[in-house]
Amino acid sequence: QVRLEQSEGGLVQAEGSLRLSCTPSGRTFHSNAMAWFRQTPGKEREFVAAVSGRGDVPKYADAVEGRFTVSRDHAKNTLFLQMNSLKPEDTAVYFCAADGNRAYAHILAGNYNYWGQGAQVTVSS
Repeated sequence: QVRLEQSEGGLVQAEGSLRLSCTPSGRTFHSNAMAWFRQTPGKEREFVAAVSGRGDVPKYADAVEGRFTVSRDHAKNTLFLQMNSLKPEDTAVYFCAADGNRAYAHILAGNYNYWGQGAQVTVSS
């Protein structure tokens, strides 16, 4: 069974930092795109960042560009999301995702067919 195991989120003050991680089990995604999405109550899941199978050519949502960094460590088989200069509007449940069919980074949630369990990130003002 394929699973994406996420680290816990947390509570952080505005302008603080937090790093999320996501580790697949059951298969590897070394050649596949992986991404981060987030969701708040009553809203659809929102794209945050994605990275290609090779770990290059990252894509970011405008709202996080320059503050968040997506990366992957193939040796550790882990995806990361480094979040800096956090804002209260970044408060959400964050999900990692993997596309079992594509290598290039993309923003379409419907094409990611494996998902983590979610991690609550709360940013206080």
